[in-house]
Amino acid sequence: MITRQEALAHIGSVPAIGETETLPLEACVGRILTDDVAARLTHPPAAMSAMDGYAVPFTETLSDGPLELIGEAAAGTPFDGIVAPGQCVRVFTGSVIPRGCDHVIIQEDVRRQDNRVWTEMPQASPRNIRQAGIDFREGQVLLEAGTRIRPVHLSICAAANHASMIVHRRPRVALLTNGDELKPPGSDLQPGQIISSNEYALMALLRDWGAEVINLGTARDDPSDIRRRVEDAGNSDVFVPIGGASVGDHDHMKDVFGRLGFDPVFTKIAIKPGKPTWHSRRGHQYVLGLPGNPASALVCAHLFLRPLMNALQGQPANAQWMQAPLAVPLPANGAREAFQRGTLARAENDAPSITPASNQDSSLLTPFVNANFLIHRPSHAPALTAGDMVEGVRLD
Repeated sequence: MITRQEALAHIGSVPAIGETETLPLEACVGRILTDDVAARLTHPPAAMSAMDGYAVPFTETLSDGPLELIGEAAAGTPFDGIVAPGQCVRVFTGSVIPRGCDHVIIQEDVRRQDNRVWTEMPQASPRNIRQAGIDFREGQVLLEAGTRIRPVHLSICAAANHASMIVHRRPRVALLTNGDELKPPGSDLQPGQIISSNEYALMALLRDWGAEVINLGTARDDPSDIRRRVEDAGNSDVFVPIGGASVGDHDHMKDVFGRLGFDPVFTKIAIKPGKPTWHSRRGHQYVLGLPGNPASALVCAHLFLRPLMNALQGQPANAQWMQAPLAVPLPANGAREAFQRGTLARAENDAPSITPASNQDSSLLTPFVNANFLIHRPSHAPALTAGDMVEGVRLD
């Protein structure tokens, strides 16, 4: 049995998938960049008007008399000419600033009659112009390799004249549940049977974490059935068996994967919940076995499966930790490092606080209805009172 830190060190050493894909922008949200994205042009490419109004050469005497209106620069159609003092050009938001101009008088500050324009408000200094390159310049790195692409990144890359991006191939993850007692939702249960529920949250989480998920279904407590399902998904990068990893007569998962050539990396972790979590590898294929208890499976998915997905996509495997004060007392912890489900909330003054779930039994799913935080409790941690700081991992 190894520590959580040792388990994460093994997971973090998994190399990123070498295969890449070039995808159109609209297909890139949630994917991980393999290379830096640099601007292919300067944005804006020229000085642009920030307001609707009149472009002029700035002088301190703009209000002394009417300006001569000599033309118009609609957005996309620049004015072809040079503007001299005493002249102006009608411009709109996004118009290219005509040559000779360094100021835009907003239209609310003027009075116009035919081709004459009077300035009716003092103009203290040149303004209302967005200079060329104020957003970014050609060659500037906008997104670094390893960035997980968010929706706003699509517009940034489009503005930089990129129609596509190069991203890591999604990890192919095969999920396999196991147990004669497990039946799909909607079943009429017989005595001793239960609904198989673990795979639904795990499939959704894996997709959120960037994986392409294959559900291998529920195998019987039969090594040949488990083996057949694994072999059917032979090109998967990761297998995630749920349950079947203890030492009972009907627990066959580890043995089947061992017979298929997967070498054990670790077989247990000194953590609560989640002690039965295990890890094996065969070349560039990996197994991360999760406990069958629902809470254990979900907790360990956040602690170990998400870091594995990150590592395969070229991202740091470590989780994002934070600290916050307890809203209520917390008893002392036992000999095993623990993670407890809790709710991180904010008061009206925006101060955060954490409330542990009242029941931490590893078979319970209902605490996850409101839980958005895993409270970390080191081994033999002392009792804490309300207001004491605890650290942990966000469940988002």
